[in-house]
Amino acid sequence: MYPAPLQALIDLFAGLPETDRRETLINLAESAPLHAPQEGEIFDLEDVRKDEECTDTVGIHLHSHADGTVSFRVSLGPQVQTLTRAMTSILCQGFEGVKPQEILEVPADFVPKIVGAELVRLRSQTVYYVLTRMKSAVKVLLNRQRAAALEGT
Repeated sequence: MYPAPLQALIDLFAGLPETDRRETLINLAESAPLHAPQEGEIFDLEDVRKDEECTDTVGIHLHSHADGTVSFRVSLGPQVQTLTRAMTSILCQGFEGVKPQEILEVPADFVPKIVGAELVRLRSQTVYYVLTRMKSAVKVLLNRQRAAALEGT
């Protein structure tokens, strides 16, 4: 149902008590800079903007690989909330090396399994923000690939 890397993260969080879950989310938020674009990286799609549902700028950087899989990098402004930073790390890891169609098919029901129902209730827009942006980037990439394939025929 979920890509293997994402399923591994879901399984990790499923066994954690609430206090450990929150501590792990904080640790993942602190590791968000590891998922930022690195100097010299080239992306097929970059979407950097500040939306009204986020406190600062979020950039989604998507790279498609020759084997048909993708990788994400995410740039975050200094005011982005801790939970959004944590979701960035989770999604970059969970979608690493996954095919675009698999990402589009991922239901959002995994989010409460990771962050917990209480945080989802308190921060409902925040927890789904990065997932929505990544899925949008994948749709744009697929549309571009289809258009390029049509031009080539």
